[in-house]
Amino acid sequence: MKLILQRVTCASVCVGEEEIANINRGILVLFGVEKGDGGDQTSFLADKTLNLRVFPDDRGKMNLSCIDIGGDILVVSQFTLAGDCSRGRRPGFDRAADPDTARTLYEAYVELLNRSGLKVAMGRFAADMKVQSVNDGPVTFLLER
Repeated sequence: MKLILQRVTCASVCVGEEEIANINRGILVLFGVEKGDGGDQTSFLADKTLNLRVFPDDRGKMNLSCIDIGGDILVVSQFTLAGDCSRGRRPGFDRAADPDTARTLYEAYVELLNRSGLKVAMGRFAADMKVQSVNDGPVTFLLER
């Protein structure tokens, strides 16, 4: 599983002309699933997303988590994170999990985040989405498990 976490001041997702989700200060998560990924990784990464200290404290040090600040989370499925660009000029997607598995893990991850009580919003799985965000910092992390 590969996740891109971005600390944002705001983010939103549109499908067609309709905005389907938006958040204020918090974390935008781009969520990718590869073959062989499973529930243990989902639990680990949900906990890491909620508790990773990426927000500044009073002294400007990254000492606060999304839970600490009561931040929002927007999760967007992105199978292209499983893309292999090591050969040729076109990415290969042999590593990407099948859609049913990816959807199940995506929804399980979101459910685990929802248990935190924070506002958690979702993109639309397998849709052509337009994602807008204001990356705060910029602060961006790649999580793999």
